[in-house]
Amino acid sequence: MLTDTLIACPHCDALYDIPDAPTKKTVCTRCHAVLIAPQRSAGLKIIALARISVGLVDGALLTPFLTIDRFWLSNQATLLDTLMAFEGPLFAVAIAMLAVVSVVPTLRFLLTLYVLTPLVAGRAPWPRAKAAFTWAERLKPWSMVEIFVLGCAVALFKIVDLANVALGPAFWMFVALVILMTVQNTYMCRWSVWKDLDR
Repeated sequence: MLTDTLIACPHCDALYDIPDAPTKKTVCTRCHAVLIAPQRSAGLKIIALARISVGLVDGALLTPFLTIDRFWLSNQATLLDTLMAFEGPLFAVAIAMLAVVSVVPTLRFLLTLYVLTPLVAGRAPWPRAKAAFTWAERLKPWSMVEIFVLGCAVALFKIVDLANVALGPAFWMFVALVILMTVQNTYMCRWSVWKDLDR
C-alpha cells in the first residue's frame, strides 16, 4: 500500500486515506481531532503573527509588569528585575520560569519563521527545515505563556486587598501573546507544512 496518501490521527492512531491535495478540513471520525485544516493565505498570516509575537515577548521583558503602592511606598518592576531579585535555589526556579514564558515561545516563533518563510515565497526549504519544524512541535508543550498569565492573574487578585496593584504594559502584552498564539494555532495545518517540506 502506498503510504503517501495516508494520515494517522495523532490522538487515537486511526488511519485515513486522503486525497493528494485536500481543500477542506478533515476531522477524525473516532475522536474528532482535526487532521487537516488547509486555509487560504494561512502561511502569510502565521508569519505575520509570529513576527508580532516575537516583538511582544521582547517588549514584555523590558517594560514594567506591575506597580505596587502601599501607603507612601511605590515599586515598579519588570520580569528581568524580578528575576535578579532571587538568590540560591529560587534563582534556578526563576530562570526556568523565564525560559518557559519567553525563551521557548520565542524559539518556537523563530523556528516557525525559518520553516514557513521560503515555503510561502514558493522557494525550496532552507537547510534542516524538517528538523526545525520537528523541534518547533516538540517545544509546544513547554511554551507555558497562558499558564503564566493565569497564575499571575490569580496571585494579583489575592494581594489586591493588601496593596494597590496596577498591571503594567508587560502583563497586557502577555495577554495579547496568548491570544495571538491561539489564533496562530487555528491557522497552522501541520499536514500541509510536512507535505510542502517533502516536496
